[in-house]
Order: sequence, then C-alpha cells, then structure tokens
Amino acid sequence: MAVPDGRSRTKTVQVTCLVAREIDAPPGVKPVEWRLLSNRSIESVDEAAQLIDWYRAHWEVEVYFDVLKNGCKVESLQLKTIPRLELALALYMIVAWRINRLMRLGRACPELPAELLFETEEWQAAYLPHDKGVPQTPPPLQEVVRLVASLSGFLGRKGDGEPGARTIWEGLKQIAVCVRGMKFAAARYGPGWPLYKEVNLTRCPLL
Repeated sequence: MAVPDGRSRTKTVQVTCLVAREIDAPPGVKPVEWRLLSNRSIESVDEAAQLIDWYRAHWEVEVYFDVLKNGCKVESLQLKTIPRLELALALYMIVAWRINRLMRLGRACPELPAELLFETEEWQAAYLPHDKGVPQTPPPLQEVVRLVASLSGFLGRKGDGEPGARTIWEGLKQIAVCVRGMKFAAARYGPGWPLYKEVNLTRCPLL
C-alpha cells in the first residue's frame, strides 16, 4: 500500500501492513491485535515474525532513551565540541544500559548474586540507609534492586510490581553518595566501618 511520506501531499512511500492477532487469549480478556506498518516487504512467516519481534522490543528502546534523556540529562549537555559530546554520550549510554539491565535482570533473574551487577560497596551501601544489617555474603539481585529503588519512592507493596528504571536511577544517585561516605569512613576509622559495627544508622554516614 502507499501512504503519504509526511513531507509532501503528492509523494507517497510504499509500506507493508502486518496484522498480528493474539490466539487463545484468556477468558474475558480482549485479544491483543497489532497493526504494524513497515517499509520492509514481507515474503514469509519468518520475516513477519521478525518484524513482530522488533516491535515487541520497542518498549525497551523507549525506556533506554528515557533514562538517557531524563536520567542522564544528555540534552542538557553544554559541550562545545563534537569529540567532547561523543565522549560524554558514550559514557552516558553505558550508564543508561546498566540501569535498564538492572531493571530487567532484577525481574527475570531475581536470584542472581548481586555481585554480578553491583560493586561490593554498592550492594553493601543499599542496606545502610534502611538501618539493616549488611549480609556477609552477596544477597540476591532482586533484593538489592528493590532496596536501591526504595531510596527514591518505591514502596514495594504487594500490588506495586517491581521497580522501574526511574526509581532505580534516582536510587543509584544516593547509593553513589553513600559509597563515597563509606570509603571516607573506612579510610578514617578502618576497614569495615560502619558495615559490621553495632551502631544505629538511619542515614548513610557522613552525609
């Protein structure tokens, strides 16, 4: 089919319309139906399935760029040269990828050891603002992700689901400050302080 190209009233662009319908939807639930337009031709079922998979991934892309733009504030960068801008974007893209990965793996693989995605000081710092004892061994990933997100408003109630990217990135900001405090305290008072001392901590030390 031909549709307007969005730039001219006379020019058109050829697109393929793909309709994907959910089969065997649960009773009482309206089946999902997607109508997708693509500039790619579809000659086989495999090609149709590929386009559907691409569309299924679009939300991951949306979340990634939400973190990049609103979390990392890349649109507010005031760098005057392209090399500096490219360097900053490369760094922030890694940060955005990490936050998105924490969100997804915290849901899909909750029992993974937290040390696979957090530095030791990071997962330890997640316990301090909550006045919780720091585990001697790395805890499950989901537990640490939820603790991090709770620093920025995640309540963890039964119907709340798992933390989103926004609460994780806001929580990680506080974790970073807490880690700095831990390192300062360890340098001044010795290794392990205040992680395994019998002290009452309602806030991260030295903040």
